[in-house]
Amino acid sequence: QVQLVESGGGLVQPGGSLRLSCAASGSVFSINDMGWYRQAPGEQRELVATIFSDGRINYADAVKGRFTISLDVAKNTVYLQMNSLKPDDTAVYYCNAEIVIDSDASTWWGWGQGTQVTVSS
Repeated sequence: QVQLVESGGGLVQPGGSLRLSCAASGSVFSINDMGWYRQAPGEQRELVATIFSDGRINYADAVKGRFTISLDVAKNTVYLQMNSLKPDDTAVYYCNAEIVIDSDASTWWGWGQGTQVTVSS
């Protein structure tokens, strides 16, 4: 019904920047919320940032002041601008979304395939 496709991961030096994108396609009537989680090797998946359709934004304490989440409703795409990257930010980053798929307000909730971010010199 809905597909989430991420892009923008890669290898970056400490202090560098990356911008992740996640586009929702398929049966997208509207968006309730979209966000980013990450999972480092041997660790649990954790919230990075979420943005809601009413404009509310949540950030994990570890990324406040360094990462910025934004939503382009016209493109059904969420972005994560990551600045001042640290080695501890190394992880697979997953897009997550709750999408309204029809006029009856039925919803779809799911994940993208993940994109690797590696911060290393």
